[in-house]
Amino acid sequence: MTLTTELNELKHEENQFFTIVHPLDDVHEKKVDTEHLGPMNMTRVVRICLLALRGYLLLMFGLLGFRVLQLADIVR
Repeated sequence: MTLTTELNELKHEENQFFTIVHPLDDVHEKKVDTEHLGPMNMTRVVRICLLALRGYLLLMFGLLGFRVLQLADIVR
């Protein structure tokens, strides 16, 4: 969105209106180059949270597999 200001000289007041530009018609922005950044350092809290998330996901997939086996009458 671009703010355009128009000055009406007869009434001496300022009118503001917005021009809406579709993202496909807008000027392309330069993308961030992330190839030369290298690995990020993780704090201990972040590492623990990611390990907890991994454990949670493994548990949920295990429960899903168990439920599928129950529905297939392989496990009772």
